[in-house]
Amino acid sequence: MKIIQSTKIVECVQELCTQSCCILPSKVIETYKQAKNNETNSIAKEVLGQLIDNASLGAKELIPVCQDTGMVIVFVTMGNQVQIQGLSISDAINQGIANGYKKGYLRKSIIKDPLNRENTNDNTPAVIYYDMIKGDKLSIDILPKGFGSENMSAIKMLKPTDGVLEVEKFLIETVKNAGPNACPPFFIGVGLGGTMDKAAVLSKKALLREAGSIHHNEFYKQLESDLLDKVNKIPFGPAGFLGKTTAFNVFIEAYPTHIAGFPMAITICCHSYRHKGITL
Repeated sequence: MKIIQSTKIVECVQELCTQSCCILPSKVIETYKQAKNNETNSIAKEVLGQLIDNASLGAKELIPVCQDTGMVIVFVTMGNQVQIQGLSISDAINQGIANGYKKGYLRKSIIKDPLNRENTNDNTPAVIYYDMIKGDKLSIDILPKGFGSENMSAIKMLKPTDGVLEVEKFLIETVKNAGPNACPPFFIGVGLGGTMDKAAVLSKKALLREAGSIHHNEFYKQLESDLLDKVNKIPFGPAGFLGKTTAFNVFIEAYPTHIAGFPMAITICCHSYRHKGITL
């Protein structure tokens, strides 16, 4: 049995919040640079150059790469040999977020109720998902999700007889609807299968993938590539100023589903592809 003090979780989550909001992963920067080299549109090149400069400044000065520091989505993978002492794990995670957003001077955007609209003033609570496995490891991945792009995400219950063409059609429709409002170029998470709610979670989990990574399954690897090509034929380009780069990546997560259904969810993420994790 591995014992982990809740204070350790608080400290780690606090650090994850600051780091993820201010320092983009190196693979994201590489993706920006590759897209800039491939662009022929001068304005698109300039916008991508500005994204590179912005990311560099954020890391250097430890300031957010985007003013919307998001609602924190947390994926916890916890072994059955792990015991948390002190606060509950959910309370520890939320305390870490509250500390991180206060000490990092990150914008606090969470309200207590969607109708009353009163700010909680500490960017909690988070949206937390748990996966229990065998072992003595505890992994915490956080995704600070900005809502300019979140508002353009979508879900649809496809027909069980639908195939790749309907998946493509819904994705293209969603991206066109998002347009420049969601701050392209995008990273797009696609969840297929499960139930309506499971598909939505899968589409979020897909956004924990490393920028530029390829799917381990050959079929989905090809489908991701094909869908990305189709999305990039929509000429929004960087920041909506035209160009060849409307999206950087399309990531797919699939799960078994019922014979009578085919849930599909799409989570749009802006160019600020922020996520970070730790294993204790």
